[in-house]
Amino acid sequence: MRAFACDNCGQLLFFENSVCLRCGASLGFQPDQLDVVVLDTQAQLRTCGNLETARCNWLLTSAESGPLCRSCALTRTRPADWDTTGLEQFGAAESAKRRLLFQLYDLGLPIEDDLHFELLSSRDGPVTTGHDDGVITIDLAESDDVRRVQRQAQLGEPYRTLLGHFRHEIGHYYEPILVDRTEQREAFRSLFGPETLDYQRELERHYEQGPPGDWAQRHVSSYATMHPSEDWAETFAHYLHIRDTLQTAAAFGVTVAGPEDGAQELPVEPKDDVRPFAKLVAVWLPLTYALNAVNRSMGSHDLYPFTLAPVVIDKLSFVHDRVLALTGASATAGS
Repeated sequence: MRAFACDNCGQLLFFENSVCLRCGASLGFQPDQLDVVVLDTQAQLRTCGNLETARCNWLLTSAESGPLCRSCALTRTRPADWDTTGLEQFGAAESAKRRLLFQLYDLGLPIEDDLHFELLSSRDGPVTTGHDDGVITIDLAESDDVRRVQRQAQLGEPYRTLLGHFRHEIGHYYEPILVDRTEQREAFRSLFGPETLDYQRELERHYEQGPPGDWAQRHVSSYATMHPSEDWAETFAHYLHIRDTLQTAAAFGVTVAGPEDGAQELPVEPKDDVRPFAKLVAVWLPLTYALNAVNRSMGSHDLYPFTLAPVVIDKLSFVHDRVLALTGASATAGS
């Protein structure tokens, strides 16, 4: 995420701000500019109809019709107005979705007409979080911190977050776009395996037998061992985690210049690796060592409880290369 500042007084702003806490100016996020702007100086802009319902600070231009911004308009189903608990969870989910969309816009990834979101409450019946032909369904119970921590413990998922769910499911959406449109399906299969494996059978195998004991040598998470398409989605989500965190660190001038012991453990050396992703890894790993050390100083668990094996870095590099190939962009460690 980028760092934002109030155009009126220079106060530090966060992506979610709708009012400047220093000067009181009304603010909003302008998707075309990817910036938080002061409304008084942007007369052609108007606020989203979900400003109160979903705490949405995104703006619409005069050329955009309807009451909802381009983020909220992607949500096809939400809790009813009388469902106060569901609406609270809905607001949290929409906030995570806006962060996801910011990153997709920032990376230049296409958001096409077939993409929609179903944000559903499981209070009255089961909801399965997943992706199906461009429709992403999210169980709003994932916004409940207590339930999510319980699920983290049950499933052994140390980084189970609402934003992480959105990133995982959007990974499924982008698999055919990034892999097939760049004509790299065979390369995909050589890394992740054949996506044609029977999904239901692999799902049953995963929950009956669990992941292999050495899963961390080839996968970014235990769930990634379930099916090649899940491996891709988990890897894609992790790629978005890395890119977002590196951008945030760069925006706030966070650099790591400490002991070299950690740097000596890097699985790749950028001077010997011509892949674009190697440059990101060379910055990412020392940053995670430092962030984990800070968390331990506060008596907390590691902020980044992952180990990136060489095969996992190969998979992340494949995702990165597909993004660059599709968008025609270049990326540096601070982007």
